[in-house]
Formats: sequence, C-alpha cells, structure tokens
Amino acid sequence: MIKIVIVSFIAIFILFLLYAILPTVLIRINSWGITKKTNLKAIALTFDDGPNPEYTPQLLDLLKKNGVKATFFVVGSKVKKYPDIIKRMNQEGHTIGIHHFEHTSSWILSPLQLKKQLLLTEQAIMECTNEKVRFYRPPWGSFNLFSLLISKPYKVILWSHIFGDWKVVKGKSGLLKQLLAATEPGSILLLHDCGETLGADKEAPRYMLKSLEIYLQENIKKGTKFVTLTDL
Repeated sequence: MIKIVIVSFIAIFILFLLYAILPTVLIRINSWGITKKTNLKAIALTFDDGPNPEYTPQLLDLLKKNGVKATFFVVGSKVKKYPDIIKRMNQEGHTIGIHHFEHTSSWILSPLQLKKQLLLTEQAIMECTNEKVRFYRPPWGSFNLFSLLISKPYKVILWSHIFGDWKVVKGKSGLLKQLLAATEPGSILLLHDCGETLGADKEAPRYMLKSLEIYLQENIKKGTKFVTLTDL
C-alpha cells in the first residue's frame, strides 16, 4: 500500500512537472512566444489584477493628470462587476488586456479551462469597449503545456521589471527606489492596482500609487516617454 502511494505521488509530480513547471521555465528563460521588453525608446507601464473600485479610479486620475497612457491586464469577473471603470480606461486611451476571468494559475487549468478563462475575459472586455483584445498576461506569469497554443490569438506579455508591490511592506520601503532605477528604454514595468488576490495585501495599491506619483513626476521632468502596448 505504501509503495502504491509513493509511486502514485511520484507519477503525479512528474506529470505536474511536465505539464506546468517545465513549460513555464522554458518559455520564460527562452522567451518563446512572449514579450518581456520592447524595441521602443519608451517605458510601458502595466497594471495587473484590477479593476478595483477604490484604487483603479485613483490610478486613472494620476495617469490622466500626468498625461500618461498605460496597459491594464484585467480579471474578467471584476470587469463584469465594474464595467464603468473599464469603459473609462478605454475612453482615456489606455490598452486593456486579459488576465484570466478568475485570478487562477495556468498550472491548475486544463486546456479547456484555460481557453474558457481567455474567452470569457475577452467577451467581458469587448462588451465594455467594442474593441478586439490583443494582449494577454497569465496570472503569476505561469504557463502550462498548452498555453502558447491556446493563447495564439493574442500577444503574450510578461515584464522586464517586477517589484513585489502587492505587499504593503514593499510599498512602504523599497518600491520607490526600485521604480526610480527602472528607466531603461524598452522596459515593461509590472505594478498592481488591486490587492485582493492570493498572497497580496488589500491596501498595497495605496502605497504603490504614492511611489508611482513621484516616479512619474521625476521621469516626466527628464523627458521619459511612456507608451501602451498598442504602440508596439
């Protein structure tokens, strides 16, 4: 009996390794079918996990105040809850991409489940914007064996810089310094306008916004150009 349990555990681990972990490692290391930087002499600001009724409007206000356009990878179920925020994003010239209907890792999704996550989110976005969705970022940057095939209709975007801003402690100490160092042209910066996902702190976006405001002010003074992924 113990041998059967051990053999079963090993078999499950090997299958998980082949289905989820290995594809993620290979795709991210070799940049197969994904974009982590751009060729533009500009910086692309991207925001994951929203929309959030408290922090996303504040972020949109900040971007509008500074004349900056960004890209939002949104959760489809939240799009359904807060369609007016998505409509505002679109009206103000931001790009909107897919970040699954629920914030679920591709590691635990079957091919059919993954496809459903993409299609439901695309449908939710298009109901608000009447525009085709071009971009996709998987939650946690996780892929499975079928991710690239299923996501072929979209351009898959990861990032060049990730800051851990989903934690309050990072927002209070360290985030601003890291942001101010992220000035290389072609960079894709990943931040979060919602702290309601697994492992995140609910109030983390409040501190992200404070650091982002200073970052934008400093870089606009330097003449830094900001673009959305539509400009690729």
